[in-house]
Amino acid sequence: MPLSARSFGEKRIRQFRRQLLGWFSREQRRLPWRGESDPYYILVSEVMLQQTRVAVVKDRYPKFLRRFPSVERLARAREQTVLAAWSGLGYYRRARALQAAAKEIARLGRFPQTQAQLAELPGVGRYTASAVASIAFDEPVPVVDGNVQRVLRRLVKRELLNQECWQTAAELLDAGRPGDFNQAMMELGALVCLPTRPLCEECPVASACASRGPGERRKQSPRRKAVLNFALARRNGSVLLAQRPSSSSLMPLMWELPTLAAPPETGPTLKLRHSITTTDYDVFVFADRGRQVAGGRWLPLRSAERMALTGLARKILNRLELLPSPAG
Repeated sequence: MPLSARSFGEKRIRQFRRQLLGWFSREQRRLPWRGESDPYYILVSEVMLQQTRVAVVKDRYPKFLRRFPSVERLARAREQTVLAAWSGLGYYRRARALQAAAKEIARLGRFPQTQAQLAELPGVGRYTASAVASIAFDEPVPVVDGNVQRVLRRLVKRELLNQECWQTAAELLDAGRPGDFNQAMMELGALVCLPTRPLCEECPVASACASRGPGERRKQSPRRKAVLNFALARRNGSVLLAQRPSSSSLMPLMWELPTLAAPPETGPTLKLRHSITTTDYDVFVFADRGRQVAGGRWLPLRSAERMALTGLARKILNRLELLPSPAG
């Protein structure tokens, strides 16, 4: 008999928890932040994992922590240094929010230990606060992200509203192992309860689930297409870069190659594709002698790795093998 959205019954809830946690103990992925108890490390991982693929975070997470091994170090760092270390993860407002939270924690002189206290930090929402509180401090609070929402909605086979998802997750939560339970729910959504082709035969809680298969697919808006043209100007081991304005809605104050209003007649030095939020770009890079660029700056390529480059600028320079190999 499938679980009910409102009342699961204690016996069935206990069985669900046991099956899920047993599966998690056997099948969880080995990730750099798994088993971590330091709330700062957990906070960094949770912020990075928002809107960034796990494979990318696995690579960047240990490098970021080597650069900023404590909340105090992150709080004292220059913003441009933090953005440079974040480059390639995208959604740079997260890096600014993470540093703002670190500054507040350093000011308080202690790390907040409850979901309510953590949610008061700048840039920390309900999901992140709940994840840190449950994993680092064993507070029995649920966590609901996109993966967990999908699991819950299939579990009860109806379209739960956001608040209903949180209520349902709270009813299922194992208060004795809240951190493991929350991570298990997220892992189930990431590995088994997949968006389009769920692996129902491999699901450890299939007996409690009211759904089979993907269910109705939500209609997705078509992605936009656009073209970007950049100038690549080099001299004496330096490259010309331009800083994005502080008023820019995307990546303010980040450094990139100067843009061209129209491509020159000569062919491009490099062609590639790049995606940002809902837009797919065809990117063309043209050799240039170097023009007067508002806010432009000649930067030694040996220093570029430490600059707050946009992810696209870093990708271009890497493709052209102009950046030094980063340490670590």
